[in-house]
Formats: sequence, C-alpha cells, structure tokens
Amino acid sequence: MITKEAPAAAPAPTPVAPEASRAGRKRPAWDEVPRWQIYLPLGIYLVFTLIPFYWILLFALRPAGSTSLVPWPMTTDHFEKVWTDRGFGTYFENSVYVGLATLVMTTLVALAGGYALARFDFRIKRGFMLALLCSQFVPGALLLVPLFEIFAELQMINSLGSVIIAETVFQLPLSIILISNFIKNVPYSLEEAAWVDGCGRFRAFRIVVLPLLRPGLIAVGSFAFVHSWNHFLFALMFLNNQSKQTIPVGLNSLMSADSVDLGALAAGGIVAAVPVVIVFAFIQKWLITGFSAGAVKG
Repeated sequence: MITKEAPAAAPAPTPVAPEASRAGRKRPAWDEVPRWQIYLPLGIYLVFTLIPFYWILLFALRPAGSTSLVPWPMTTDHFEKVWTDRGFGTYFENSVYVGLATLVMTTLVALAGGYALARFDFRIKRGFMLALLCSQFVPGALLLVPLFEIFAELQMINSLGSVIIAETVFQLPLSIILISNFIKNVPYSLEEAAWVDGCGRFRAFRIVVLPLLRPGLIAVGSFAFVHSWNHFLFALMFLNNQSKQTIPVGLNSLMSADSVDLGALAAGGIVAAVPVVIVFAFIQKWLITGFSAGAVKG
C-alpha cells in the first residue's frame, strides 16, 4: 500500500524586532535637508539682529534733521560733537583706565584665591565656596550704601580708585570659582615633578601651571574688563566730577527730560560698543580654541 506523504510545513517567518526594522530604514542625512529650511530661520534671525545696529549707524552717520533710510551723504559731525563738546574723549580714557585696572586686580586676586581653593584643604573650604556662590545672588545696588560709607571714610569719593575697588569686589567671587576650576584641570603631578627637579612651589606654579592657565586668565580678565566698561551704577554714585566720569555715565548725560539728541546718542553708543565688540571677538577665539591648552597626554 502506497501512502502519500504530507507536504513539509513551511518554516515560520522569523519575527523582526521593531528596533531592527527602524534601524534598517534610511535616515535622511544633513546634506539631504533642503537648504531653505536651514537658511530661512538663520536669515530671519540675522535680520532682526542687524536691524538695531543699522539703525544706530544710520542716526550716527546721516546729517542732523535728515529722514533718509540710507546714511548718504555721510557725516562725522555727531562723532566730533560727542568726542570734543560732550567730553567723550575724557570719558573714554577714564573707562579704559578703570577697565584695565579692574582686569589686573581681578585676575591677580582670583589667581591667588583660585589656587588656594584648588590645591589646599582647610576646614571652612566648603563654607567659603558656598559663600562665593551665594554672593552672586546679591545685586550691586545693595552694596552702594556700605561701599559709599567706606569710601567716604577713606576720602575716596570722586576718585577712580573707588570704582576700581568696587568693580573688583563685585567680580571676584565668580572669577575665583572659574580660576579654581581651571587649576583643578591641571594635573597635580606636573607640580610634583617640578618640585622633584628642585623648584619651589611659587616657581613651579609660575613655570608649569601658569602657562596652562592662559586661556582661563584671558577669559576671566576679559569678562572683568567688559563688565567694568559697561557698569553704570558704581560710576554714577561714586564719581561727582565730570572729568572723572566714565562712558556709561556720559551716555546718560546725553538724554534729558526735554529732548534727546539721537545723532549724538547713536555716535556715543558706537564709541562705547567698539571696544566691547573687539574684546568679545578676542574672548571667542580663546574660548573655542584655547581651553584645551592645559590638556595632558598620558
């Protein structure tokens, strides 16, 4: 008797995991995204960013009384007016002096304090760090009365030194924290190797650690300079003589209750903004390319 064999059952299909099916799909690459989806938002953002700058240049470069939307014919009368008649030449010199002095004092004190926090252990270290962090929540207006009393006792009112000290005190907490973090990224073994070679602590710090801190020192000093350049409150309260005032106070003097000279105000704004733009361009270079200067290959 011949029996007919049943056909073999087909193998069951192997289930495909959802992750594998999703992974098998072709994802669009960045170069396949339409260019207009990238450039259109960037273009809109750029327009809204550049319009205020163009408006300032328009008022500063076009003649007084003109309503043209193009600064032509261009004139420098507004710059000459604010630089000579309104005393912006003196304001500029005072601001440069205050900014550079604040930069130097903040960097030196923050370097010493940051090294102590990074390399030494002491009982109140955590409490001191907490106090530095909490001081950032204190607005500068609360410091006016005690600082004014101190400077009045020291006969430093109407002196640029009072503004420099106030700006340095205001900048130190954040600067010390930043410098401390930079020093912690420098391996302690480098200093120990310098000690073995016969260097003292100060010489080892100067030869080994300090060159690696250059990006951090430049960033901290630049931030201190920009803040002191733009800060209005301390200069307004501690400086009474017009020959001692800085650029922010000078810009405020261009506005009165009755009228505002828009051309002079725009020209003064450009004079005040150019050094800040240059410093920020310098900061960007070091922040992007220089923070890896302290890296050690092991």
